Amino acid sequence: MRYWDSSAILPLVVGETRSADLLALIDIDPAIATWWGTRVECISALARLEREQSLALPSMRAAIARLEALSREWIEVPAIDDVRTQASRLLRTHALRAADALQLAAAIVASDFEPSALVFVSLDVRLSAAAEREGFPVT
Repeated sequence: MRYWDSSAILPLVVGETRSADLLALIDIDPAIATWWGTRVECISALARLEREQSLALPSMRAAIARLEALSREWIEVPAIDDVRTQASRLLRTHALRAADALQLAAAIVASDFEPSALVFVSLDVRLSAAAEREGFPVT
C-alpha cells in the first residue's frame, strides 16, 4: 500500500502527462491510502479544468465516475484529532498550505507514525519535499 495525495490521484481519472506512470504504479500495487478530503480536492481540480474549458462535460462526467469507482476501493484516513494535531505541527515546520498539511498529516497517521514504512505518492514538489523531510520514501 502507498499513500496517494490528490495531485497523484487526479492523473488516474483524467489524462495528464504523468498518467501512464501513475497507472503503472497502480498496476504494481493497487492499494491506495489517502485523506478523507482527497475526493473533494480532485472534484475541485476537475471543476477548474471544466471552467477553463480544458475538460468537456462528457469527459468531466467520465472522470468523476472513475474517481467515484476509485474512491470506493481506497482506504480513507478520516478527519480525526491526530490528523489535525499533525497538520498543525506540519504548518509550523514546513512551507505548506493547509490542505497539503492535512494530506501529509493523514499520511503520518496512515503510517502509524512510522513514515519510513509507507511510500508517499505525489506530483506536488513542495509537498513531496516535506514528506521526504518527515521520513517518507517519495515516488
